[in-house]
Amino acid sequence: MASERLRVLITNDDGFQAAGIRALAPAIARLGHDVVVVAPLDDQSGVGSARAGMVGRPIETVREDEDGITYIGIAGTPALAVTLARVGAFGDSPDVVVSGINRGHNIGVPILHSGTVAAALTGATQGMSGIAVSIEGERPEYFATAGTVAAEALGWLVEQPAGTVVTINVPDRPLDELKGFQQARLAPIDRSKIAGTTAETGDPMVILQPPTAAPEPDTDEALLAAGYVTVTRIQGISEVPDGTSADYLTDRLSGN
Repeated sequence: MASERLRVLITNDDGFQAAGIRALAPAIARLGHDVVVVAPLDDQSGVGSARAGMVGRPIETVREDEDGITYIGIAGTPALAVTLARVGAFGDSPDVVVSGINRGHNIGVPILHSGTVAAALTGATQGMSGIAVSIEGERPEYFATAGTVAAEALGWLVEQPAGTVVTINVPDRPLDELKGFQQARLAPIDRSKIAGTTAETGDPMVILQPPTAAPEPDTDEALLAAGYVTVTRIQGISEVPDGTSADYLTDRLSGN
């Protein structure tokens, strides 16, 4: 399947005009695939898999052409972009999803909230495999490096079962300065630097604080900081084969 011409959906959560998606789409198009780019009109970072309000309303779209590629912005989230593409709103349904290049890393268990990662996972729930690719730093310079990594990863992805998803984090440096590629464990939730405080108004507020200890060496956090590209295979919602809760409710409420 690797040599087959695919229809690849490119999306992100930074917006359809973001530098990351404008670097990613050409990198995938150069492989000879049919690229469709659909992403939010504006920054939708942190929205996770939200698709609120998608049913029964027209969804505004804007189109821009750049270097032979059409970039479509929608008034909605990355997950909505995936769903619209899947149901044929922009032509033939895609075969795979490539989401990014996100400005800033997506590491650890908090990727649950990432719009970039959620786009790939949403695709998986609809039968498509996906890649979520992010680059470290708030002002990255080497989007081309991350684009090259994502393009190469696509060759692996298409040989895997449908619904396979990987999240990739790339150091912000030239391709020849990458230290290597490592499978990485997600950093635990307590590395997320989230803390609670009270605002001057008396209302609760979330703030970010730096971790107080070094990260565990086999995690995406530690490996990315050391200069490695981190690759983590993930999966979304799936059931656990455990009937104890149903048995408990039966005992409590069945009247037996």
